[in-house]
Amino acid sequence: MKNVKPPRLGVAIIVSGPSGAGKSTVTERLRAIQRGLDFSVSCTTRAPREGEKHGESYFFISERKFEKRIAAGEFLEYARVHGNLYGTLASEVTDRVRLGRDVLLDIDIQGATQVRKRAETDELLQKCLETVFIGPPSFSELERRLRTRATESEEVIRLRLENAKKELTKWSEYEYLIINKDIDKAVADLNAFFDIMRKKTKRLQHSGFFI
Repeated sequence: MKNVKPPRLGVAIIVSGPSGAGKSTVTERLRAIQRGLDFSVSCTTRAPREGEKHGESYFFISERKFEKRIAAGEFLEYARVHGNLYGTLASEVTDRVRLGRDVLLDIDIQGATQVRKRAETDELLQKCLETVFIGPPSFSELERRLRTRATESEEVIRLRLENAKKELTKWSEYEYLIINKDIDKAVADLNAFFDIMRKKTKRLQHSGFFI
């Protein structure tokens, strides 16, 4: 009996969490471990932060261009968060998973809700989508992290904290939950989850598997 490696659809893994939970750090570390994991670069209308690069961290575009892409139906999801628009281009995800490539989406909770809703009627997304919620060990720790960052005004920090109170109630809508108390442990947990996701049979093409 000849064992042939079957064709596999890629994993589209959404990682979400409130500002200050550490999801960006966790996902960056996962990408360093999983070299074959593609990153879905989101579009945003906010200004770049120090060290961020266009086309790597985000596609930084004007609100006018963002609205045009909405009208053209180019986004898999989009939302206004903290006064700025964020969105994931469908081409960043669907084209890759069809080729068997795994894609990481670091998106906000509003966006994740939209993608899950779309997956209800999209067979490709149903097979490929996985969701992970990154949470802080406590709300007070979340606030400490936001203030320690010292990259935003007090007004923006307060807005993020108010939004976080609502966002933290959404953890049960995700398939996996990671509490980021220790960054090394959180990264190890996400890496373990990812390895499990890649073994799911729902993304395998069954014909000829054990022939």
